Amino acid sequence: MLNLNVSIITFMAVIQFIQGINEDVVPDVRLTRSRDGSTGTATFRFSNPKVLESSTSQKGTITGMYLLDEEGQIITRDVNARFVNGKPQGIEAVHIMQSKEAWDRFMRFMERYSQDNGLTFTKSNIFDS
Repeated sequence: MLNLNVSIITFMAVIQFIQGINEDVVPDVRLTRSRDGSTGTATFRFSNPKVLESSTSQKGTITGMYLLDEEGQIITRDVNARFVNGKPQGIEAVHIMQSKEAWDRFMRFMERYSQDNGLTFTKSNIFDS
């Protein structure tokens, strides 16, 4: 008799600022893309993220924003904190995609992250008239 144990490993798409610690706050994400599709920018805005809480910040240093999913990780080092009255209130991170392949990879991450966190995509109608 053949007995097989099969394990299915599923990965959630997560965002981390300190490696190994998932950020629970879901960001507002704004996307822009060049007309020819060769470059793009994603701007993430986190309001009162967990990583800025004293209990979390003691676990490590913010070294970037890490987007993790089943394909691996996407990293940006362009991460800035926003302060109000000397206290951290938010984080803004910018990820620049310099090729169509990088854009496609980012969009696959965002599709997974959106599904895992109940997000929806709203296309801008700025040029619609």
